[in-house]
Amino acid sequence: MTNRYAVVLAAGQGTRMKSKLYKVLHPIAGRPMVQHVIDQISSVNVDKVITIVGFGAEDVKKHIGAKSEFVLQEEQLGTGHAVLQAEALLKDKEGTTIVVCGDTPLITKETYQSLIDHHEKSGAKATILTAKAPNPFGYGRIIRNEANGVERIVEHKDANDKELLVDEINTGTYCFDNQALFQALKQVSNNNAQGEYYLPDVIEILQQQGEIVSAYITHNFDETLGINDRVALAEAEKIMKLRINERHMKNGVTIVDPEHTYIGPDVKIGADTIIHPGTILKGETVIEEEAEIGPYSELINCYVGKGTIVKQSVASDSKIGNHVKVGPYAHLRPESSIGNNGKIGNFVEIKKTDLKENSKVSHLSYIGDAHVGSNVNIGCGTITVNYDGKHKYVTTIEDDSFIGCNSNLIAPVTIGRGSYVAAGSTITKDVPEDSLSVARARQTNKEGYASKIKKQKKD
Repeated sequence: MTNRYAVVLAAGQGTRMKSKLYKVLHPIAGRPMVQHVIDQISSVNVDKVITIVGFGAEDVKKHIGAKSEFVLQEEQLGTGHAVLQAEALLKDKEGTTIVVCGDTPLITKETYQSLIDHHEKSGAKATILTAKAPNPFGYGRIIRNEANGVERIVEHKDANDKELLVDEINTGTYCFDNQALFQALKQVSNNNAQGEYYLPDVIEILQQQGEIVSAYITHNFDETLGINDRVALAEAEKIMKLRINERHMKNGVTIVDPEHTYIGPDVKIGADTIIHPGTILKGETVIEEEAEIGPYSELINCYVGKGTIVKQSVASDSKIGNHVKVGPYAHLRPESSIGNNGKIGNFVEIKKTDLKENSKVSHLSYIGDAHVGSNVNIGCGTITVNYDGKHKYVTTIEDDSFIGCNSNLIAPVTIGRGSYVAAGSTITKDVPEDSLSVARARQTNKEGYASKIKKQKKD
């Protein structure tokens, strides 16, 4: 098998993005665009990935990590100059080098693989990834000879009227014989208006040397979209979103409205789950079979069990068991765990709490820093008072307990197994097992007093 190497061009600042964030770090589906490129190119069994960095080099390295080696392009003097920076790492290598742009996050591993296979089978010294553009304005055109081989690449501004009618365009992705690439790069001139060294000039140099130059046409023009501004960023986000959603639907997930459902690339969803409109699933969220999520729910790095329903709610870094009902309008903050057959109802906030199976917090409550046993019912308006202004404290509610409405549990405190807390109580001391705790002021009725108040208002 031929040795394969990849060079990723990621040194540009991207001034048209009008952003403090470097262009290749702008996210698509929650992941920096250059990471999409690295992930896809790494899937085609390349022996080495080299990323050319410039602006924001340290930030780019931090996001990509060990998936690539890095070379710094201190001055941005064109794409040819950028590739030449990898010479020290590749000049002695034999094999195929694929050069890809860090701002083309939509090209799939299948397309990269097909391009490399075509290049190696054709015996070409260079192969251009091309596409048929619905509107080729602004793109370099691929001009073919009578034998259908690549004759040259003509930039839009240099094309004559006949050449402007050509709809096959250069995508900026190439395969090269590695040795031929670096030999030709040394002959590239910067004798142009920008004073830069352009990688496409290598194609012309190889042709002048009588070498074979080929082209592989991808049938999906959308894949080749380069991100240069926020408009293209939004278009790429839309394409990636629909691609991800389509994959889940083909795997047996019902997505009611794919246009308005946002699923990250690392999310896993079981068959027969229903995703309603407005749902956002991010990070490493895992949803088991036959769940129902949404509408308008957001889950970040969550586990959701089989048959669970999450409606109009937000959860992050939490675990939700099987056949749980969450929402509407619930909020599960990090380090929360809801056991099987539990219920988290409307306007309930759970934070750093372990709620065991068959326990319920049905409405209008805050349960934070708590250990809640199984078969516990927590009434409306209950609050675990976990913070004294300086420290957080834990509330423990043991199995089979019942917490009445509008109760305050002042942590640290333990409600013993099978105990009852009367509605309206403020609990400051531990409640023994199988007890009833009442902690509220005695009611006083002053008969006739309301009439006096009404009379005073009239006066």
